[in-house]
Amino acid sequence: MGHRASWAALLVLSSAWQLVLGGAAGGGRRSPHNIVLILTDDQDTEIGGMTPMKKTKVLIGQAGVSFPNAFTVTPLCCPSRSSLLSGRYPHNHLVRNNSLEGNCSSLAWQKSQEPLAFPSYLQRQGYQTFYAGKYLNQYGHPAAGGVQHVPLGWTYWNGLVGNSRYYNYTLSANGREEQHGQRYQNDYLTDLITNRSLEFLQKWSHPPFLMVLAPPAAHSPWTAAPGYATAYSTTKAPRNGSFNVHGKDKHWLVRQARSPMANTSIEFLDKAYRERWQTLLSVDDLVERVVGRLKALDLLASTYVFYTSDNGYHAGQFSLPIDKRQLYEFDIRVPLLVRGPGIKANQTRLVTPAQPSAWRADFLVQYTGEGLPTGDPACPALGPGVSQCFPDCVCEDAFNNTYACVRTLHPHSLQYCEFADRQAFVELYNLTADPHQLHNVARRVDPTLLEALNQRLIKLQACEGPSCRA
Repeated sequence: MGHRASWAALLVLSSAWQLVLGGAAGGGRRSPHNIVLILTDDQDTEIGGMTPMKKTKVLIGQAGVSFPNAFTVTPLCCPSRSSLLSGRYPHNHLVRNNSLEGNCSSLAWQKSQEPLAFPSYLQRQGYQTFYAGKYLNQYGHPAAGGVQHVPLGWTYWNGLVGNSRYYNYTLSANGREEQHGQRYQNDYLTDLITNRSLEFLQKWSHPPFLMVLAPPAAHSPWTAAPGYATAYSTTKAPRNGSFNVHGKDKHWLVRQARSPMANTSIEFLDKAYRERWQTLLSVDDLVERVVGRLKALDLLASTYVFYTSDNGYHAGQFSLPIDKRQLYEFDIRVPLLVRGPGIKANQTRLVTPAQPSAWRADFLVQYTGEGLPTGDPACPALGPGVSQCFPDCVCEDAFNNTYACVRTLHPHSLQYCEFADRQAFVELYNLTADPHQLHNVARRVDPTLLEALNQRLIKLQACEGPSCRA
């Protein structure tokens, strides 16, 4: 894969990419611009995930451009982050899930993909590069180089070992193990990322620089900073759309969810929903402090600031309690806000039938399901092959929750998905008529449409090389 395609991974969408072509990737005579990428964890847009981000929406969104049609190509942390780093779809970077066996931060990944990731390219172009926070879920595993492994392309490295945590974690500080406990002032990870980014800007940043900040919010265990522990005390997950609705015409994994949900399940997901918002308030502070420091150092006018997430999330949609991993809009849509040189304020960029893009009309969504080889002892009726099960025996994943979708944006807003199961189950949604994906119309449309979408899906699944960009 060429460097331009890897570089496109940072910008997530083609429209954002077009905004910075005059910088480092565009060549020519212009001086390269600084880049700050803020990458959150499990932050949705469809069920209110951006509501706590009041300062972020003003400082980045209102000061630049918002992309309501931003998507992940896979609704799971490690494969999605691998796509962002490499610019490749999962079938090309081969990260299947969050496990080492699934190629997450494996030795094979380090050898084949890290040399082509966008930080390596920017570093070769003279950028100073700084990373702080969650990288890939298996980063730091002893079987994959441990904390001594600093991924290629990073000048200053503060990588979280393992998955998101707020306290009691280990960092790799430029390859040196650094243990953290549970004292707020020294250890709360979102604030530590903030403080180290400000230190980098103050002491070490000489343009051009790339700074990636990857806080744990809004991932579990949802530990709020002390000042925000009582925020949103009466907030509940939104009850509209597909909330507590049975997915009667969907894949069996969604159909097995119990509708209506038990009161205990609703109370649990409401509590998780509130706590997610509480953790995001510290990210909102991070944005304010980083943008403020850039301005104080006279760097803001020459810096692109991106805000996005690795995947979306659900809380009660189709009676699934809390998780991601599903093909629906709530799990694949992500926030994307950008400000920087040449970007006019208060813009919204859509890719719709009314506003088509010359870059792409559709894209691929892929997911490889995971299950346990033996059944859950608490839920013997489910048998083997499921995972992510809740106490009421509603499971969020399974081996055959493996699917590939083509999501079209124009001339029609459609989602067509095929499952790799014995049924070869198919789901099709008209997002214009049915934005909440309540009605699977796969059995009710003209078969020629299904055939056309099937052929497009086959082509996307086989794509490779510089023209196959995630």
